[in-house]
Amino acid sequence: MRSKQISLLPTAQHVLTQFGEDIKLARLRRKLSTTQVAERAGISRSTLWQIEKGAASVAMGAYLQVLFVLGLAKNLLTVAADDVLGQKLQDAGLLVKKRAPKRQINTTP
Repeated sequence: MRSKQISLLPTAQHVLTQFGEDIKLARLRRKLSTTQVAERAGISRSTLWQIEKGAASVAMGAYLQVLFVLGLAKNLLTVAADDVLGQKLQDAGLLVKKRAPKRQINTTP
């Protein structure tokens, strides 16, 4: 079975590649082998290799498992914590689509 090919914008691919390299450096600093990290994360060594290359086809959960094994999972929580642009848009009062209210079903005859 072939894996799904995901095409990213060049800038996004660069970010993902850098992320993979950072994960590899974190693994090497901890003196952990690919086998150790893969086993602890519950993934194959080839999946870990793809993560360290920044492959877009690897599930986010696999990336998170590796970060957890390396003790870096909490760092992921800071990704959107300081959303300056979002706060400015909110403060500007721009319309945000809201979900329509649920329809009331009349059950009385």
